[in-house]
Amino acid sequence: MWKSVQPAPPDSILGLTEEFKKDQNPQKVNLGVGVYKDEAGNTPVLRCVKAAEKILLNTQTTKSYLPISGDPAYADAVQRLIFGAGSEVISSGRAVTAHAPGGTGALRVGADLIHKFSPDAKVWVSSPTWANHNGIFGAAGAGFEITQYGYYDSESKGLDFDKMISDLEQVSTGDVVVLHACCHNPSGVDLHDEQWKQVAGLAAKKGWIPFLDFAYQGFGDGVDEDRYSVEQFAAAGIDFLVASSFSKNFGLYNERTGAITVVTPDESQAKVVMSHLKTIIRTNYSNPPAHGGMVATLILDTPELHKMWLEELAEMRNRIVNMRKMLVAGLAAQGVEGDFSFIEKQRGMFSFSGWSDDVVSSLRKNNNIYVVGGGRINLAGLTTANIEYVSKAVADAMK
Repeated sequence: MWKSVQPAPPDSILGLTEEFKKDQNPQKVNLGVGVYKDEAGNTPVLRCVKAAEKILLNTQTTKSYLPISGDPAYADAVQRLIFGAGSEVISSGRAVTAHAPGGTGALRVGADLIHKFSPDAKVWVSSPTWANHNGIFGAAGAGFEITQYGYYDSESKGLDFDKMISDLEQVSTGDVVVLHACCHNPSGVDLHDEQWKQVAGLAAKKGWIPFLDFAYQGFGDGVDEDRYSVEQFAAAGIDFLVASSFSKNFGLYNERTGAITVVTPDESQAKVVMSHLKTIIRTNYSNPPAHGGMVATLILDTPELHKMWLEELAEMRNRIVNMRKMLVAGLAAQGVEGDFSFIEKQRGMFSFSGWSDDVVSSLRKNNNIYVVGGGRINLAGLTTANIEYVSKAVADAMK
C-alpha cells in the first residue's frame, strides 16, 4: 500500500535536531529546538524533580490507569498555577481542567472540542506563530480554516499592536483566536499589560473565543507575573481555553505533561464541557500518562519542593537573560553592523534574530550552527563557552 506514497517532509524543527545529532563536529551548536540547556549544554533534570521522584518511588502503590481527565489533584494544582490560588475562576468552579500529553496534546484536545460544536469557526493565529499551531488546528476534525492576524513588525523588531488590534476587530463572533500568553514563540515579543487588557476587552465585545497557549510560564518575568494575560480574560467573564505545559518550566519534556483548561461563564456550563472533554480524550488516548503529572502535583503541593522549583526556574530564566546580553555584546564586539539591542528586550527562550535565510544557511554549512529558517534562535543553546564562536560566525556570515 505504500509503493506510490511519497515520504512526508521532516518537521522543520525536530528534523533540524536530527541533523544536529548526526553532526560529528565537536563545535556544533543547536539554536533550533525549544529545549532548555544549562551552561554545560545539557537539558538537566531539576533538583526538585529528582526529590519528588524519590518520594514517589517510596510511596507510589499502583500503576493503574488514571481517570480519563487525569488526577483531580493535578487539575487543582494546574488551576492554582495558571489562575492564582485566590482566583474567582477556581472558587466559582467555572473552569475544568483535563491532564493532556504535553502542551501539544492540550491544544489538540481543545481544537477537537471546538470543532465538535463549531466546525465552521475560523482559527486566527499570529503572524508569525509556532509552526505546529497550523498543523494542529488543520488536523482537528475535518480541519479548520486558518488565517493570520498581524503581530510582529520586522522593521522595529517589536510588536505591531495597531495591526494586531485592527485585524482582531475583524474576527467574527464564535471564531477562535490563538494567543501566546507569554514568551511568544517564535518572536520573543510580548504584549504589555495595558495591551492585554485591550485585547481581552475586544474579545468580550466581539464574542470571539481566546485560546491561550501557555507553554512558558515563569520564563518571562516570573510565575505570578506571567499569568497576567490569563487573568485579564478571566476577569472578562467570557469563554476561553488555556493549553498549558510543564515541559519547559519543570523540565519534564519527555514525560509529556500538559493540561487543557476550559473557562466558562458559570459552573453548570463547565460541567457540560468536562463531559465532552472526556469523550474526546477517550477516543484519542483514553487517559493520560501519570508520572509527570504526579511529579508536578507533588512539587506544587509541597512547600519545600515548591520553593526549590521557583529557585531553579529563576536560575533558568536568569541564564537566558544573561545569554541575551552576552549575544548582543558579542555581536557588537565582532563588528556586526546594526542595532541588536532588541534581543535584550524580548522575553523567554526565543528570539527573532533578524538573520536572513542566507545567514542561517551559511551558519549551518560553514560553522555547524543550527538555526530554524527565518532566523528564530533558542537563546538557551548559547553558553559562555560558545558565545564568541557563534558571534564570530554570525559576523562572517553577514559580511
